[in-house]
Amino acid sequence: MKSFVSIEDIGILEAPEEVLSTMTKDGKRKWLYPIESKGSFYWKRLALGWGLIAFFVLLPIIRINGKPAILLDFINREFAIFGMTFFPTDTFLLMVFGIAALLSIVIFTALFGRVWCGWGCPQTVYLEFVYRPIERWIEGKEHVRKKRNEGPWTWDKIWRRSLRFAIYGVISLALANVFVSYFVGWERLLLWMTQPPAQHWGFFLMMAITTGLILYDFGYFREQMCTIACPYARFQSVLMDEDSLIVSYDPNRGEPRARRSKKKIKQELAGEIEAKGDCIDCFACVRTCPTGIDIRDGLQMECVACTQCIDACDSIMDKIEKTRGLIRYTSERELEHKKTRAVRPRTVVYGVLLVALVSMFAIAFTSRGSYDINVGRNVGEPFTVLQDGRITNRLRFRVRNLKNTPVSFEIQVIEPANTETRIIGVSPTPLAPFEMKRVEAFVIIPETAFIEDDVEGVFNLIFDDSTTKTVTFPLLGPSK
Repeated sequence: MKSFVSIEDIGILEAPEEVLSTMTKDGKRKWLYPIESKGSFYWKRLALGWGLIAFFVLLPIIRINGKPAILLDFINREFAIFGMTFFPTDTFLLMVFGIAALLSIVIFTALFGRVWCGWGCPQTVYLEFVYRPIERWIEGKEHVRKKRNEGPWTWDKIWRRSLRFAIYGVISLALANVFVSYFVGWERLLLWMTQPPAQHWGFFLMMAITTGLILYDFGYFREQMCTIACPYARFQSVLMDEDSLIVSYDPNRGEPRARRSKKKIKQELAGEIEAKGDCIDCFACVRTCPTGIDIRDGLQMECVACTQCIDACDSIMDKIEKTRGLIRYTSERELEHKKTRAVRPRTVVYGVLLVALVSMFAIAFTSRGSYDINVGRNVGEPFTVLQDGRITNRLRFRVRNLKNTPVSFEIQVIEPANTETRIIGVSPTPLAPFEMKRVEAFVIIPETAFIEDDVEGVFNLIFDDSTTKTVTFPLLGPSK
């Protein structure tokens, strides 16, 4: 008796359905050639896209309060965001800011779905309005490119592809410079570019790697960044609900779909033949989709809400004299003939949390003050006993100017009585805008101040803008 079921017993199983729009059943990459659909949404996206490109490029150039609008300087541990400058000591502020930013994405997605993906994401903006137009200009229309790419290598194929990637390389290098400028600033970037490569070989290596990654992304990886790599698509099912705005096909109006001529559609309207749905199964929505999905299959992870299918379908509806909107911005509730709710439990909770976080951030930021002061003890002996019996502590005062104007300060000891400070370096100490300096000082305390082995030291830091900050720090001495 057989103790198992063999392949012969059950027959050959059929291959599973395709699980990704960019992959064939045997696991190979399916190359997409989306047709450009120039409808009303396309022109709006084009205008917004080029506006965003200018915005992305200008962000590290525009200066607010003496700093770039965006500067994420990890080397010097300084972060400038729209006129606000943060430092490592602002951990709480950065944490609240980061949580608020994430929560704003959550509530935006709950309300408007993946509008960001289709309208504002740099991946979509650069691919659809920079790289793909260049490809169409050099290599021709989609069906021509598909036939050429699937054919043998010819001189025509070689020179067109070489020219395309050469232009891609130049654009990718420019984008790499823009990207790096977010982390080092344009001034430092231009300085490095004009100096010999040997002086900044690390920068040139980083620039080469960044350029290569951008070229690989937009030249080869493309829509797979959205369908495979980007985590936002995976979170979509959690962040969205039946009231969220989506791009969707209306099956109530479109089904049953059937291919037919304009003449038969008129006969349907006249009642001469049985009426079908408004979808004529032309596949215009599929051919134009940049991620290769069929929007008629319902809400899918790969949909980036780019509205290409809306423009394509609207143009078909115009030709067959049907009302636009078979594919449109809607919600799952609206497709069920229910009213979409903007105010619902999750949006209320998200909104309350966001307001609370923004308020917390605003209060913490405005009460941060103009100076950040930290006192510490220098490495070495905790104290030294002088010949006259007085006790010396060597302290380090770390002072950062949080204002965009220069100041100077000096340090005075208030307690214990008859204590003096001897500054190592210049006093008063100058501070440029947002500059941090460490000032070392010998604090000389009379022996009589020590009843126990430590005493609290009180110091005033007096700034030339009439600000006085008082700090305390324990001063050590010999045990009695």
